[in-house]
Amino acid sequence: MFLSKLDSLKEASSKIEQHQKIMSSEVVSLGEAHKRVLAEGIKSFHDSPPFDKSAMDGFAVRAEDTFGASKSAPKTFKIVDSIGAGVASNKTIGPNEAIVIATGSPIPEGANAVIMKEYTETVGDEVILSSQVTPGENVSPKAEDIKKGSVILSPKTFIRYQELGLIASAGYSEVEVYKKPRVKIIITGNELVDPTKEELGPAQIINSNQYSISAMVHDSGAVAEVGRAHDTFDEVKEAILKATEEYDVVITTGGTAISKGDVVLDVIDEIGDMLLHGVSIRPGKAFGCGVVNDTMVFAFSGQPVAAMGQFDMFARRYLFRMQGRDFEFDIVKKESELKIPSQLGRTDFIRTYSDESHARHILNRGSGVIRSMVDANSYIIIDENDEGYQKGDMVDVVFFDSMIW
Repeated sequence: MFLSKLDSLKEASSKIEQHQKIMSSEVVSLGEAHKRVLAEGIKSFHDSPPFDKSAMDGFAVRAEDTFGASKSAPKTFKIVDSIGAGVASNKTIGPNEAIVIATGSPIPEGANAVIMKEYTETVGDEVILSSQVTPGENVSPKAEDIKKGSVILSPKTFIRYQELGLIASAGYSEVEVYKKPRVKIIITGNELVDPTKEELGPAQIINSNQYSISAMVHDSGAVAEVGRAHDTFDEVKEAILKATEEYDVVITTGGTAISKGDVVLDVIDEIGDMLLHGVSIRPGKAFGCGVVNDTMVFAFSGQPVAAMGQFDMFARRYLFRMQGRDFEFDIVKKESELKIPSQLGRTDFIRTYSDESHARHILNRGSGVIRSMVDANSYIIIDENDEGYQKGDMVDVVFFDSMIW
C-alpha cells in the first residue's frame, strides 16, 4: 500500500499529533527522578534555610558594634561561645561580644552579621577585628531560597540535578512523574544478520538499525526492546499485534517501500488505522504510521540513515510529548560553506558539520551511508518552499545534541 499523494512534513506531523497519547504517572524515589518529568506540582514542606544561618566561617557579632573597625583601628570583642554545623547556641550576644560560628550554623540571638575569619585574629578569649560588617552581611536569611507552603515547581517540569536539590530541600523523598514509554522495535528483513566478524553470505546485510534506533529511543527518555520478524505478512502481523498489546509505542524498520515483499504498511492497513504513507522529505520519503489497538505504530525505512532521520522528524517529538515534555527543533543560523540544491515541495534534512559560525554539508549522503551521520553533528533544514541555498547564505541548523532528552 502506498498513497498516491505525499504528505508534507507539516501535514504528516499534524496527523500524528492528532493521535498523541500521554503516559500515566508513577511515584518514584528522588534517587530515580533524574531526567524525569514532574506530573505534580511541588509545594514546599519547609522554609529553606529553616533559620538565619551563617554563610561563612567566622564570628557572629552585632554589626553596629563593628562600625569603624579597620586594620589601622582594630576593635576587640569578647568570645562568649563557639558553635559548629548542626549546633545552636543558647547565648544571646551583647555589646562587643562574638561567637565563633561555622558555615551553615544558626545565627545566635542578638547577632545580625558574621565577620569572616580572615579579618580577625584570636588572642585567648578575645578576637580582634580589622574590618567592619553591615547588618545582614554573610547571613543567609530564613526562607531565602524556599518559603514553606509555596509552589516551587510546576507540573511538566523536567527534573535536572538542580531541580533534584530543590525538591529535596522542600522535604520530598519521592515524587510523581510521567511513566517512561515502553517501545517495541520490530526489525524486518530476511537479509539482515547480527554483527559478525565472519564473511557475510550472499545478499546478507548486518542489522545496524536495532542498535541505532534503540539508542535514539533511550535518548528520548523511553525504554526500548528489540524483536525480529521475517518479511511475511502473517509474521509481521503477529509481531505488530502482540507488540501493540504489550507496549506503548511500536517502531518497525524495513518493509515501507512499494517493492514486492515490503508488507509492513499492508499489515497496518489491515489491522489498524493507517494515518499516512509517504512524506515529501529527504531522506525518508517512504515513512508510514498508523494506529493499531490504540497504539501508535511508526514504520521506518530499512535504510539506516533514512530511519534515523524519520525518528528525528516524527518519533522523537511523540515520545517527548508522551512524557509531558514538549519538543521543537532548536534552530540556529549558520553560514553555508557550499551551495545546496533542493526541490520545491520537499523538506530536506541535510547532514552537516557545523561549527560556531559555519555549516558544511556532507557530500556523500545516501540514505544507507551511516558514515555520513558519523561525520555530521547537525542537520541543515531546507523548508519545502525553498529551492536550496547559495554559498554564503544563512541556513537553519539543528544540532544533534540539542535533540537529546
